[in-house]
Amino acid sequence: MKKTNCGRQLAAALLCVLLALSVLAPAAYGAESEETLIVGVPTDRCPVFYHDAETGEIVGIGADLMRAAAKKAGYAVSFRQISETTLKEALDNETYDLVMPFGSAIASATGHASVVSDNLIQTPFTLVTEGKRSLPPLSNIRVGMLSSQSGVAETVRQRYPGIVINTYETMPECVSALRAGKVDALLHNSYVWSYVLQKPAYSDLMVQPADMFSMDFRVGTLDTPEGRALIERLNRGISGLSDTEQQAITLDYTSRRLYRYDFADYVHEYGLIVLLSVSLFGILTVLSVQKRRAIRRAHEEKLRQVMEIDPLTGALSMKGFQKRAQELLRAHPDIPYLITYNNIKNFKFINDSLGRKAGDELLHFWAGKVMEKLSPEEAMCRIVADRFAVLRRIVGDEKIHRDESEIIDPVRNYFVDHGKENRVQICSGIYVLTPEDYQKADVDRMLDFARLAEKRVRETKKDGYAFYNPEQWKRGKQVADVCSHLPKAIQSGALRVWYQPQIDYVSGKITGAEALCRWNHSKLGWLQPAEFIPILEDAGLIFDLDCFVWDQVCQDLQRWQKEGEHRNVSVNLSRCDVREDRNIPGHFHDLIKTYGLSPDQLRIEITESAFAENPELLIRTTVKLRELGFQVEMDDFGSGYSSLHMLKEVPVDCIKLDLHFLSGTGDPERGRIIVSYMVQMVHALGMKLIAEGVETVAQAEFLKSRGCTELQGFCFYKPMAAQEFESVMKKARE
Repeated sequence: MKKTNCGRQLAAALLCVLLALSVLAPAAYGAESEETLIVGVPTDRCPVFYHDAETGEIVGIGADLMRAAAKKAGYAVSFRQISETTLKEALDNETYDLVMPFGSAIASATGHASVVSDNLIQTPFTLVTEGKRSLPPLSNIRVGMLSSQSGVAETVRQRYPGIVINTYETMPECVSALRAGKVDALLHNSYVWSYVLQKPAYSDLMVQPADMFSMDFRVGTLDTPEGRALIERLNRGISGLSDTEQQAITLDYTSRRLYRYDFADYVHEYGLIVLLSVSLFGILTVLSVQKRRAIRRAHEEKLRQVMEIDPLTGALSMKGFQKRAQELLRAHPDIPYLITYNNIKNFKFINDSLGRKAGDELLHFWAGKVMEKLSPEEAMCRIVADRFAVLRRIVGDEKIHRDESEIIDPVRNYFVDHGKENRVQICSGIYVLTPEDYQKADVDRMLDFARLAEKRVRETKKDGYAFYNPEQWKRGKQVADVCSHLPKAIQSGALRVWYQPQIDYVSGKITGAEALCRWNHSKLGWLQPAEFIPILEDAGLIFDLDCFVWDQVCQDLQRWQKEGEHRNVSVNLSRCDVREDRNIPGHFHDLIKTYGLSPDQLRIEITESAFAENPELLIRTTVKLRELGFQVEMDDFGSGYSSLHMLKEVPVDCIKLDLHFLSGTGDPERGRIIVSYMVQMVHALGMKLIAEGVETVAQAEFLKSRGCTELQGFCFYKPMAAQEFESVMKKARE
């Protein structure tokens, strides 16, 4: 008996635990999705990390990359300036969830192991010297660095055992040590130099043309189960960052002039003017202008070298390539060009197996072989890592084959020729420029197309090259974006029904409305019906959309009816909806029965062109709809398919007159005559008439003078959301 009671108590306890977990699990999930990470960063590294002068927020390349990756991982981010001297010490501070940046995992100041994320971006580190001072060998050089870069200093010592590193608290202290001869050069990443060297007092400092190394840019925390889980989730966000997003963030900060002059800068630049006498003012003005121009040119040249030239290969950087390609396309609109996107398929394996130095030597060799063959009207750049782009003149197929043998084959066999059994696989995508490309010169767009072609090659598990077909891809992508997102758009509310009121121009009262559809696409933004309806018709999905619109309209009519408002709305019936296997009249009858509506509240619009394409089935459908009490309207009459025979054969209640005759090209007087007689004819046939597309008061007055008073168009109301339509109707009643 006791055992039975114990078993029951244990089962009850387990049941309570399971119920508690089922309640708490969703809450925990929601909390995770809204969790804010506290990230500690140094703020003395503009444009990588710094305080925005206006908002006081921590911003920069590193901050924006982290925000973008965290957002994709479901985190929000709050940055804190680290109060510790080094990142090692910051790792031990429990205030931060994460610390950055790290090149690799390091031990904290108290000896605890750390774990780091995947690489956010590759950061090249470059030496800066005073003037054109010659440097000793890297194994015997004295280098100055910021003390906050202790992690980088460890990496440098590992790569160059004989190097001597002196650390200083601030950049001015580093520069003073360089000028005093205490160090031979200063070391920092190229992005920081692009900012620091804008200071006028540093105009004598020069960036060395070759970088020492490139370092990963990672996020770290202590190696604990919680830390590893955090990094694992963040890595999913980092993997979602595209090359284009990374490049856009980097270019945004490095292309701006972020440096702000302080008092010392002004004294340094204009102090000489203060000391000169008034009698020499004119001469001093000329000298000052010349000096400022010289400094600006020097700064611009330094920035150009840092930002427009890849320090490893000597090829253009992405920014430099964009600029040069645009210049070439504007200067040579008569030269046929192609653009290639090139990628080493097994580059990570090369770095891992042969070492980063071997990989760097391969990239340098590849760039050199290409640049040997380029003419002044061509250009090459290193986009990032092992990816290169080339703007090449089109001479013929023989040039592609010649490039294959003279450039690509030597690169493929680079390691084989050096006694190693490693054949390099190169995948290339080729995009041939169109006349539109010369007008817009959108280099990013061209590279996207070339990248798609390269991706097709890479996915075949072979190397080689492929051409891009722009028309096929554009149409296919558009169809995929629209069709694949339709079910989700219907469920999520991205598809919405809007209403455009119809008025009696004489009384000014609103007599009804037409239901229209608007789509707030998750990728493409707001879409107009003309953008997605033809695609859905071609794909056979328009019936799904129309059923959604009809149902939503009936829901709104029912709600208004409960509020004491008996309204009528016109809905569109697509030509593709009418098929032998669909009972369209029965569908509408079931709708009004379900929502307790009367047939006069739902008016059915059928486009005039639909009657011309499939007259017999549509006429039978129209007859059945009218027998059930629905009013049928012929939409867009006069848009190009008008036929007097159609008016004779098709039994409709109302004609919606398209104002093409008044607003289109041709003789306006003839247009007015045609409209006048069309109005008379429709009235004589005993049909109602609505003129749609009325845009001006002059058009409205003309239609009124001819006996057409029910109007619809932008002259009165634009299409609007249901809530706004309700407000308009409420004001109209008042």
